[in-house]
Amino acid sequence: MSILVWSIIILLFIASFAGFIFPIVPSVLVLWAGFGLYYVGINREELSVLFWIGMVIFTILMFLADFLANSYFVKKYGGSKWGEWTAVIAIIAGSFIIPPFGILIVPFFAVLVVELLILRNVKQAFFVAYATLIAFLSGTLAKIIIQLIMIGWFLAEAIL
Repeated sequence: MSILVWSIIILLFIASFAGFIFPIVPSVLVLWAGFGLYYVGINREELSVLFWIGMVIFTILMFLADFLANSYFVKKYGGSKWGEWTAVIAIIAGSFIIPPFGILIVPFFAVLVVELLILRNVKQAFFVAYATLIAFLSGTLAKIIIQLIMIGWFLAEAIL
């Protein structure tokens, strides 16, 4: 039974990384499903209170990673709030239009068009569009690192 549960946990952890390519997949929820399955299906006492507190903190950091990266880079290059929101919507839409490259291409061009309409300056609109691309990649890298830390911590608690 525990081999089956561990297999499902591993599959959930692998599936949690799909959210970085397809933002509609709730990566952190899939990751938490793996933690919960271990708790319910294998051992209720193995995972410490410190582990659960750490996972909540890391989960909050994962949600903040995109927001902070996007806000930082768009503001740095003089973008508007409309550009920020366009990037968020375009990332989701792009994941369906031409996956997995749509999450890079669609936001870039969508933000470029929005910022051209607002700023009427091609050079600055291009830099803001470029900034949203850098923000997305930076936020994604941060989330991947955080998620790997979470999985590593879980494995350390569960196996060691």
